[in-house]
Amino acid sequence: ICSYIHIFSITDQYVFLFLDPHTQLLLFFLFLIIYLLTVLGNLLIIVLIHTDSRLHTPMYFFLRNLSFADLCFSTTTVPQVLVHFLAKRKTISFAGCSTQIFVLLLVGCTECALLAVMSYDRYVAVCKPLHYSSIMTHWLCVQLALGSWVSGALVSLVDTTFTLCLPYQGNNIINHFFCEPPALLKLASTNTYSTEMAIFAMGVVILLAPVCLILVSYWNIISAVIQMQSGEGRFKAFSTCGSHLIVVVLFYGSAIFAYMRPNSKIMNERDKMISVFYSAVTPMLNPIIYSLRNKDVKGALRRVTAK
Repeated sequence: ICSYIHIFSITDQYVFLFLDPHTQLLLFFLFLIIYLLTVLGNLLIIVLIHTDSRLHTPMYFFLRNLSFADLCFSTTTVPQVLVHFLAKRKTISFAGCSTQIFVLLLVGCTECALLAVMSYDRYVAVCKPLHYSSIMTHWLCVQLALGSWVSGALVSLVDTTFTLCLPYQGNNIINHFFCEPPALLKLASTNTYSTEMAIFAMGVVILLAPVCLILVSYWNIISAVIQMQSGEGRFKAFSTCGSHLIVVVLFYGSAIFAYMRPNSKIMNERDKMISVFYSAVTPMLNPIIYSLRNKDVKGALRRVTAK
């Protein structure tokens, strides 16, 4: 893939820069709680959608894909972070760091595409209700979900390749909780402009383009909802779409801030918190947002627990 890759140190490892032991212990329990809630919440969503036939609809088909992506997203980074909070020497191999970057970008970019697909599904449901079943066929849903995963893989491959092809010599200390391109670019021993431009271009494809599609979809949705005669219909449409819109704002807002701005040579605390938010906190919040604001999911949970 690359013409050359410079090893980061004699031991071929990155060293993570963390805080004092007491703060690390506190963060360990905080991250552990976040991870457990993420796993339980997303597994619950996946199981409910799989077992309850009433949830076998396009919207919940995409939601199951989103929950699986969230589960992978959090598992890619949080377990390793938990280990480093307790370990004295916080290192990761070059292969491990490369794998973490690729998988993190894969599921993150896939989630970007899935959120755009879900907004299109809500647009068809609200604006073209009579044609919904004929438009959102099972085969189309499979194609859209598969396309989301393929686009995520392609963007991840490009970003990972450009990041790992940079020469890294000397400093191998990452001032971050895990490996991701913005953190690694700060360690490069050469000019990173071309890599930053490649990542920015991929960001336009996988971040800004889906955001534009989402904005267009919701503009049409809001226009259609306002024209509804039934107050109950307006409430149901806003409630269903509101959950999706909250997730969109949380995820896209933090991801755009991290990947769509000029890269500085210093990783400050704000940058690290933003990365933690979209990689660990958002996957935890998604099932909570969808379950607490969704009568279908709560009804499925009651039916499962009543058996």
